[in-house]
Amino acid sequence: MFKICFSVAVQVPPKLCRRPWPSRCSRAGLPEVVFLFTIFRLTRFVCSRHSPTRGQLTIEDSVKILGIHFFTTRDRLLPILQEDGGLVSVPSGPGLAVDLMRIPIYRRALLESNFVIPDSGFMVIIWNIIHAFNPRLWIKRYSGLRLIRDLLDQPDLRGHSATFWVMPSEADAETNVTWLRENALPNISHDDCYVAPYYRGKLGPDGKVEDPVLLEAIRQRNPRYVFVNIGSGVQEQLGLYLKENLKTKPAILCTGAAIAFLTGAQATIPPWADRFYVGWMLRICQDPKRFGVRYWRALRLCWIMIRYGENIPPPEFA
Repeated sequence: MFKICFSVAVQVPPKLCRRPWPSRCSRAGLPEVVFLFTIFRLTRFVCSRHSPTRGQLTIEDSVKILGIHFFTTRDRLLPILQEDGGLVSVPSGPGLAVDLMRIPIYRRALLESNFVIPDSGFMVIIWNIIHAFNPRLWIKRYSGLRLIRDLLDQPDLRGHSATFWVMPSEADAETNVTWLRENALPNISHDDCYVAPYYRGKLGPDGKVEDPVLLEAIRQRNPRYVFVNIGSGVQEQLGLYLKENLKTKPAILCTGAAIAFLTGAQATIPPWADRFYVGWMLRICQDPKRFGVRYWRALRLCWIMIRYGENIPPPEFA
C-alpha cells in the first residue's frame, strides 16, 4: 500500500515500485533515481520546517484548562529555561479556585507566563475524570517540587551567581542556604538571597506587587535563574513584575514552598508522597489550622472546572 501511494505521489508506475530495489534502480535509470531522491529530500525539508525542534515548545505541547495553557513536556522545558529563560508559574489548587477570579494581577500573571506547569494534583485528577473517555486530553502532574529537584541536578546552576533566591524570612534563608550549600549548590552564599518584605502591605497604587530593591539586586547579580519562594498568589505577581522590568531574560521560577519541602523548613515531602499526590496531606498534618482551611477552599475548583472546562472563568473583581 505504501509503495502504491508513494508511486502515485511521484508519478512512477506501480509495477516499477513493486520490483526489487536493485532491479528498479537499474531499469529506471539514473534520472528517475535522482528524481526520487530529490522528492525524498524536499519532503524531509518541508516537514522539518513545519515541526517543532527538540528544544521548542508550542501550544500543541500544552493543555488548556481554565483559559491557561499548562505545559507538561518536562524533558523539553529544562533546555528552554537554560537557553531562553522566561517566567514559570506553578499555580496551586487554592490559587486557581479563588485568586484566579478575584485578583486581577494574579490572573494576568498566569495568562502572561511563558510556562505554567500543572502542580495541583486536585486539578489534574478532576481534569482527567472529566475527560475519562478522551485520553488525548489527559495530563500528568508536574509539581513545583519535582521541577526544583530537576533544576538542582543541572550543572549550570552550580556556578558563582548562577542563581538568586527570594526567601520569605531570615530563618528560611538561613535554613535553605545551608541545605543548598551542603546538597546541591556548593558556591551559594547569602549574597545570592533576598529576604522579601510582606508584599500584601506594600502594594502599588494599582494593586501591583512592586519591589525596586529586589529589582536592583537582580540587575547587579545578573543570575541565570531567579527562584521566588514566597506565598502562592503573591509570587506570581512578583514574577510578572520582574519579567516586565528586567532587561535580561533569566528563568524566573515561582516555585513557592518547594525548597522548604526539601530543606525541612516546612513539612518534608518525600518523592513518593509527591508522586502519589499526598503532599497536601502532610502539610495539613503539620499545620492543620493554616493549611486545612486553605485546602478546604480549593474544593471549589471542582465545580469551576466542571462548569468552565478549558475556558477562563469570569472575574469577580469587576
